[in-house]
Amino acid sequence: MAAGGPPSSSAVPRRASARLMWSHPAHLISLGFGSGLSPVAPGTAGTLWAWLAFAVLNPWLTPLAWGGVLAVGTLVGWWACTRTARALGTADPGAVVWDEVLAFWAVLWLVTPAGFSTQLAAFVLFRFFDAVKPGPVAWADGLFKSRSGQPPGWAQGFGILLDDAVAALCALLVLALARVLVG
Repeated sequence: MAAGGPPSSSAVPRRASARLMWSHPAHLISLGFGSGLSPVAPGTAGTLWAWLAFAVLNPWLTPLAWGGVLAVGTLVGWWACTRTARALGTADPGAVVWDEVLAFWAVLWLVTPAGFSTQLAAFVLFRFFDAVKPGPVAWADGLFKSRSGQPPGWAQGFGILLDDAVAALCALLVLALARVLVG
């Protein structure tokens, strides 16, 4: 690394930390306001944070306002996730959980009003599709992976968001099918 310059593209991947999170607003956002720093299952911690944040914000936001939050959150998240991936030197850092936050907000936005049991089912299904990455989720996850030695760029930042959006769509599809079949 040059004195005072940015880290080189061949830098060894770094671990996310509270110090990194507070060093730039992009890191605060992409690390899910600290939920991504969980030492155990940061994606699940980020999804739980999203559920709590949705419960707090939902009484104040209309469905149209939620649509705006998701649209702006996607653009800001693309920037934030890209910046944090670059800072950490890896294309899809586990601590970056803004993708889980946005995707689960979208799920909750589309199933609301829903009771606790439906929201819990949505949570379990989303976490399953995000963690296991069956079929279309694995496809989306592999679309924008960087080659070895290539620094994360805008494509990888978009890829961070994409596979979780597909996992959200899969969870919503299963919920819709269950509703049709169960009545």
